[in-house]
Amino acid sequence: MRASGHRLPEDPSAVRRIRLIMDARAIAAFGGPLLANNLSITGMSFADTVMAGQLGARDLAGLAVGAAYFNLFMFIGIGMLLAVSPVVAHAYGADDSEGLVRYARQSWWLVLALAVLLVIGMRQAGWVLPAVGIASDILPIAVGYVKATAWGMPGLLAFLSLRYTSEGMGRTRPIMYIGFLGLVLNVLGNWLFMYGKFGLPRLGAVGCGVATAIAFWVMFAAMLGHMRTHRAYRPLAIFARVERPNLTALGELTRIGAPIAGSVVAEGGLFVAAALMVGGMGAAIAAGHQIALNYASFMFMMPLAISSATTIHVGHTLGRGDPVGGRQAGLLGIGICAGVMFLSAIGMVVFNDSIAALYTRDPRVRALAATLLLMAALFQLSDGIQVGAAGALRGFKDTAVPMALCVFSYWAVGFSLAYLLGVRGGGGPVLVWAGLTAGLSVSALLLVARYLYVSGRATAGGATEHRVDVLL
Repeated sequence: MRASGHRLPEDPSAVRRIRLIMDARAIAAFGGPLLANNLSITGMSFADTVMAGQLGARDLAGLAVGAAYFNLFMFIGIGMLLAVSPVVAHAYGADDSEGLVRYARQSWWLVLALAVLLVIGMRQAGWVLPAVGIASDILPIAVGYVKATAWGMPGLLAFLSLRYTSEGMGRTRPIMYIGFLGLVLNVLGNWLFMYGKFGLPRLGAVGCGVATAIAFWVMFAAMLGHMRTHRAYRPLAIFARVERPNLTALGELTRIGAPIAGSVVAEGGLFVAAALMVGGMGAAIAAGHQIALNYASFMFMMPLAISSATTIHVGHTLGRGDPVGGRQAGLLGIGICAGVMFLSAIGMVVFNDSIAALYTRDPRVRALAATLLLMAALFQLSDGIQVGAAGALRGFKDTAVPMALCVFSYWAVGFSLAYLLGVRGGGGPVLVWAGLTAGLSVSALLLVARYLYVSGRATAGGATEHRVDVLL
């Protein structure tokens, strides 16, 4: 699956320079297409928000609450299936084709179980959202959006299983093209179903959910078709048969994936909770919050792609038996994530009002969104560092302790402060966002400390022979 390595020069400084260049190239090669895919997926949310914003604050607020509820379940699915990427990457790096195929096929059983559980949970939106105090004027839109997207959840999960298998193999370019296809379909579907074109019912913001569900299924079909026919996957015969559930493989996927899901849900749930807290403050405030959160999420796709690329590269390096190289690759990935988010923060500070104006013509919503974008700029660096560290740790298959650190940071610190200052203390959405910033900052510190400990322990036995492996 890969070429043999090439011995590096004996000069330690030259070795470090060449390693840095090779690591950066690998992360860029994996991360570039993933960034394009992530931006396409977030572009779907961006399009939903902008197009719903043209319908008015009520539709935009309903979409914000519905999307927040949907995201909670999507985060669970993403987190569980993220386990596929590092285990496949380790198998790929070790030239273990049998193990790679086994994990890919066993992930299908995970998809089936998740699809049943998550769709059932999403269908409960009709009583959950009123129970948490969502304003009655936006409730029908929020519930309608969730019920529409529930039909697309199985397609999304199936797509993610195939996506993370391909990612683990280092093949990220097809994912980019399919993500772009999903974006185009989503925008077209929004236009058709939101505004009732060609005789279709005019569904308003609920039409965004219909379009999203259709896009998810088409993305799965496209990824399946590609992996069944492309020569890069053909020798593996991944789809030759369906294997019976393998408790050992499913156990490892669950052991790695459940903590990742816990971490993703802890962070995503924090922002869902923030949306629900703000959702009770009125339509205009909820709309402003959605704009700021949507743009911050859009920018977060850059370090998220780098984090995923870091997981792949660290997994490949460790699979080849090089813990020293794995540690250095992880540190580089964390540094790149921090750098891009520092630049993002500067952009938010300089262009906050212009960004808000892209979303809405309502002066009150625009002013609030511009203010919240300044708050979002404060946590950009911390957010980049913590997601980079999480990706590097996944490359080491270390997920349980990071989950505990994330839960503490996001909820004991972030949620508590957001609720006490923003809701109980009457500080409003600005102090809700201050709580989010505190939680992400604590998470960044703890996850970096954990990475230094785990990677240091892995290299404690001494440096391995320095090699550069050229991936095919």
